[in-house]
Amino acid sequence: MAGMGALDTIPAGRTFALDDIVVYADPAHRTLDEALQDADVLVSAPHAGAAIPEELAEFLSPALTRRLQYDFTDVSTASVVRRWAAQDPHVVAVVNPHPRLVRDPNRPKPADVAADLTEALRRVRAAGPGNPVDLSGVDAIRPVTFSFFPLLRVPDTDAEMRRLVEAFAEVAERGLGVYEQIRDDLTERLLTARLAHGGRLTRLSFHDTMNTTTTRQGAVDVPRAEKDRLPRVVALSNRGGERGEERDPADPPTMDPARLRALAEAHRAGFRVEAAGDVTLNRPYLGSQEIRSAGARFREVGDQARESGAELDAVQAEFLREFLLGDAATAQLHRPGSDWVSEDPERVDALAAACRRTWDLYRAL
Repeated sequence: MAGMGALDTIPAGRTFALDDIVVYADPAHRTLDEALQDADVLVSAPHAGAAIPEELAEFLSPALTRRLQYDFTDVSTASVVRRWAAQDPHVVAVVNPHPRLVRDPNRPKPADVAADLTEALRRVRAAGPGNPVDLSGVDAIRPVTFSFFPLLRVPDTDAEMRRLVEAFAEVAERGLGVYEQIRDDLTERLLTARLAHGGRLTRLSFHDTMNTTTTRQGAVDVPRAEKDRLPRVVALSNRGGERGEERDPADPPTMDPARLRALAEAHRAGFRVEAAGDVTLNRPYLGSQEIRSAGARFREVGDQARESGAELDAVQAEFLREFLLGDAATAQLHRPGSDWVSEDPERVDALAAACRRTWDLYRAL
């Protein structure tokens, strides 16, 4: 990972391969095929990448700092997911190496990336620097953070706009596109095995979010609205209601409601929570594209799954970033600054162990 000023970057031309982004236990003695035979959980970390491809450097806003770069990702999930998958023989993980700045794989892929990015940039220009802007429907690539801090310079000419769009499309295929292809391929391989032999398969989309947003001085200390705040540990989502039951017949649950409730109990025990409300269901988030697309795929083969005895689920886990980082790192981010925090290896180990303990408990329920 190269340095570009204060930002972290990926060297120009870097193309990621399967070995870079797929993690499983004991690769020195097990092949991926053997790992898939033992796995019942496929973890995807769509927002785990933070380093920005160097090819995009010229298009970045000069106001972008390393803290904003990292805050606009779920980078805390990367080390936890990798450590968990590296020690749990029942898990295979796929970790996106690109940040959501390149394109967000937890949003539907635009039919026309260029048109959507052009429209997003047009809306940002119309709103004015730093002002709130509605990017509904065109937010697969965001020119601003969720706090409306600029990520990209808004091009002045059509030619520059075309060059920006082309650079994003080309770069995406070297990392994000590899992640999506491998994630979907491994899903199909695991699904084929379950339809043939039965058993459980869970697609887990792993995220984190902070309950505060950034100020212009870099302090990540502005409380989110109450309705947008995560519980103390994690929100588990299946597109249902607060017990996981169907909320909308047109938007069915992606995980069986009873199994989702069992998974919540396993998280409460595995993470040794202080109160039941430290783990919530579908609050504040219902879950996004990764579980929706996996859920739709699993419904397509519902009859075959029932015949074979397969249990197919997709669930989103949105962890509170403050919980993942710990009190000291959180306090640092609450102060003004432009840098990110250093992760605590012991805390990462403990969180990975809690993930493994949680899913072992879930299997036993």
